Amino acid sequence: MNKLMLLIAILFLLFYGGINYYIGLRGWQSIGIHIPFLNNKVYWLLIILVAIAYIISMLLSSYIPSMVLNTLNIIGSYWMGMIFYLLLILPTIDLLKILNEKFSFIPRSLSDNSNYPSIISIVVVTLLIGVMVYGTWSGRSAKVTKYDLKINKTTGNLKTLKVVMVSDIHLGSVVNNQRLTEMVNQINNLNPDIVLIPGDIIDSSLEPFVKEKMSDNFKRLKSVYGVYACLGNHDGMRSKVEDGVKVFNAAGINIVRDKAILINNSFYVIGRDDISLESSTNVKRKELSYITKDLDKSKPLLLMDHQPIKLGDAEMQGINLQVSGHTHRGQLFPANIVTSLIFELDYGYLEKNNSKYIVSSGYGTWGPPIRLGSRSEIVEINIKFKK
Repeated sequence: MNKLMLLIAILFLLFYGGINYYIGLRGWQSIGIHIPFLNNKVYWLLIILVAIAYIISMLLSSYIPSMVLNTLNIIGSYWMGMIFYLLLILPTIDLLKILNEKFSFIPRSLSDNSNYPSIISIVVVTLLIGVMVYGTWSGRSAKVTKYDLKINKTTGNLKTLKVVMVSDIHLGSVVNNQRLTEMVNQINNLNPDIVLIPGDIIDSSLEPFVKEKMSDNFKRLKSVYGVYACLGNHDGMRSKVEDGVKVFNAAGINIVRDKAILINNSFYVIGRDDISLESSTNVKRKELSYITKDLDKSKPLLLMDHQPIKLGDAEMQGINLQVSGHTHRGQLFPANIVTSLIFELDYGYLEKNNSKYIVSSGYGTWGPPIRLGSRSEIVEINIKFKK
């Protein structure tokens, strides 16, 4: 580890440790001291264990039994979600307390009540539990979002095409093989003509995919023209990209890397490697103009690109439909406000001249296994072509 990486690691630990100390301290002051059987040392030991659970699961994943690893991962993931919302709630309460001391806008009959701190604590805990419960349901209960589109191109005898698109599955310890079974069943019930996966098949490590034999589940997917995917940023995080491609292809997922495939002599499926993979593969991804230069552009062009960036490129190259993911629609409110500012289209549908764009909130989750302000989804796209 070089000096820069060591410095970054130290700064992260100080920052993360400070956040957890603040939350732990406020928790002890509000709740812990009122629990007779809870010892101060035991309380802080529990806070430390919960705080480092996710870090341990990431750093020692190859040395910890699967059951222990999954438990640590889930505990740590939920704690990340709690930290996110506690950092919104607790400073707000502290700020209101300071402002009230100066401006006295809270009725004294309430603020001077001896039970006032306990009432605030109960409200915060209830709100947090509600967010976790609803967020878990929202993150696990996938809805089907439908779009009906028209592409003004002929495709021989093919008049319609049902595309089922699912992005950001993030398969791993949290989104496990059971969730994958549910997803495959849900997709099969839609009777797709083709399945497109625009990136982030795995969360970061290929190991759970192989250990749980998730490839057998993918092989159950039924469609007329097959399953096609491009690579996302998570598909090359902790696993070699080439190893992942071999495993995915063996599972019946056709990985399309900076090229176009002609399907049924009727339409093209184009896949681009995520731009973030350039650093891990040391290979610059091909320009869209290079990939499409020799294509028959009288045929429909369907593009998979993980991140919805530089949408103008697709428009310039005559792409008829681009499908993307990556944003998760923020996943946790109010992060969706941030993604809407970063991306021209962070979720939903956009049309620019003859090019159409659909960005999904994704099927899985990253970090906290919860969603607030977004839903886990599978996208059904019904395309009509020119007669």
